[in-house]
Amino acid sequence: MTDPIADYLTRLRNAVMAKHRIVDIPASNIKKDITKILHEKGYILNYKFVEDEGNKQDTIKIALKYHPVTKQPAINNLQRISKPGLRKYVGADDLPRVLNGLGIAILSTSTGVMTDKEARKENVGGEVLCYVS
Repeated sequence: MTDPIADYLTRLRNAVMAKHRIVDIPASNIKKDITKILHEKGYILNYKFVEDEGNKQDTIKIALKYHPVTKQPAINNLQRISKPGLRKYVGADDLPRVLNGLGIAILSTSTGVMTDKEARKENVGGEVLCYVS
């Protein structure tokens, strides 16, 4: 697999479109950081890191969030921005705003994975991983 983050986002996107409650995703450190951000910002209901001793790779179990009455998913759009073939870096002055502040951009900075608002507060730039709205 050449782009594990795109695979992560695609698995989430497919599970939301199929109205699944839980999705299992192979784990890595950057995927764990993205999952924590999605939980903090209210895009997913809950998550759990499952360590499998028999398997080579751990998994992340993600409980997706839906509106209780209308059954609309909390995640409307997941878009991969920086790809292995074309990396997208931004400085602290050029940080993107998703849906005029209603969505989030997830960045990989020198101080860790964070949202665009946190990067603005810390005045750091980095690689734009994805947009979530």
